[in-house]
Amino acid sequence: MGFTQSVKRPIGMLYKSLSSQVKCRHAYSTSTVYGENLYTRFPKNNSTVFPSYTNPINGFRIYLTRNYSSDISSSEQTTLIKQLRERTSAPIKEVKLALVACNWDIEAAQKDLRKRGVVLASKKSSRTAAEGLLALSQDEKKAVVVELNCETDFVARNDIFQYLASSLAKSALLLEGSRHPSIATPVGPECLEDLKLSSDHPKLTGEKSVQIAITEVASMMGENVKLGGGFVISAPSHGVLATYLHTSPQPGIGRIAGILSLEVEDKDAPLDAVQRVGSEIAMHVVAAKPLFLTKEDVSPDALDSEREILRSQAESTGKSQMAIDKMVEGRLRKYYEEVVLMEQKFVVDDSLNIKTLLNNLSKEVGSNVKIGYFLRVEVGEGLKRLQASGGTEALAQAA
Repeated sequence: MGFTQSVKRPIGMLYKSLSSQVKCRHAYSTSTVYGENLYTRFPKNNSTVFPSYTNPINGFRIYLTRNYSSDISSSEQTTLIKQLRERTSAPIKEVKLALVACNWDIEAAQKDLRKRGVVLASKKSSRTAAEGLLALSQDEKKAVVVELNCETDFVARNDIFQYLASSLAKSALLLEGSRHPSIATPVGPECLEDLKLSSDHPKLTGEKSVQIAITEVASMMGENVKLGGGFVISAPSHGVLATYLHTSPQPGIGRIAGILSLEVEDKDAPLDAVQRVGSEIAMHVVAAKPLFLTKEDVSPDALDSEREILRSQAESTGKSQMAIDKMVEGRLRKYYEEVVLMEQKFVVDDSLNIKTLLNNLSKEVGSNVKIGYFLRVEVGEGLKRLQASGGTEALAQAA
C-alpha cells in the first residue's frame, strides 16, 4: 500500500510523532489511523484517495481520511470567512467557495462574489417574489410610493433590503408627476430600473443604477429581488398630502400604505388640523379598504353585479316582488357603507362617518375641505387601486 508501517514501535512514540495534521498548500493528504495511531501519506499527482480502507494488520483496523489543508491556519480561515461575510452579506457557502477559489485573498474573493452575484441573481429571477416592502417618500410637491419585492419576510426584515427600498423611493422623487393635482401617475418597473442611487450604506457604497443595486442585493440575500412598480402623486394646489404606513419597521417603509389628498378651498386656512385629520383618514383607508370615493363613483358594472347578487339572495326568501325590491335597495345601502369611503364609519370613532368628519373639519378651519383622491397599497398585491375624485375606475394595476 505504500505506507510506512511501524507497528512494532511504541504506541506513544507513534502517536506523538504522527497525530498532528500534516499541512500542505492546497492539496489533499491522506491520514491513516491504526487503532489510536495516525499515519499520513500524500498522493502523487493528486491521485484519488479512497475515504476509507480496511486491512487487518496485526489486528488493527486502518482508516483513511482525506483532509483539505492550506498554508493558513483554520482560525485565520474562520476570520477571513467572517470578514468577507460582514463585507458582503453573501450566503456563507458562497463566501467559502470564493475564498478557496481565490487562494484566501479576501479582496479577490470579494470581487469574485460580485461577478458571481450577477449569475446567481439571474438564476433566481424566475422565482416568485410576493413578499417585500413599500417605500414612501415625499416633498412639498409630490409623494412617491414604490414596491420592492422579495421571496420571504425574512429578507424583508434585513436592513440592506430596507435601505434599498427607502433609497429607491427617494430617487423616484426625481420623476415627473402629473400636473393635475387630483391625478397620480403610475410608474412601471422599467421606468425605475435606470434611476441612479447614491448609497452610503457600508455594503452598497457608491453611485449605481437601481437595477445593479437590486442585482447586488439579490446576490447578498440569496433570493429573487424585483421592483413592483409605483406611483408619483401630485400634491393639491391648496391642501395636504396625508400618508400612513402600517406594519412599519422604520420611517418611510411598511407593508400597507394609505395616501390621501385633502384639498382646502381657502388658501389662507390653517393646515395643521387638516394634516392631523388627513393622517387619521389615511389610516382609516388602510383599515377599511374602500374601493370608491363617493356613491357616484361606483362603476355601473360593479353596481349591476352587486344588485344581481342581492336580488338572487332576496328571491330565495319567497317574499313578494315589492318586498324583494325593498330588500335589494336596503342591502345596497349596506354595500355603499362597505366600499365607498365617504359613506364608511370612521374607524377611530364609529359615531361618525367620513362625510361628517370632513364637515366638522371644514368648520374648524373655516374653509371647505374635500378629499381629492385616495390610494391604498398592500405588499403582494402591487399598487392595486387609485380612486380619483370624479373617477370611476382604478387607474393602474402594477405587476
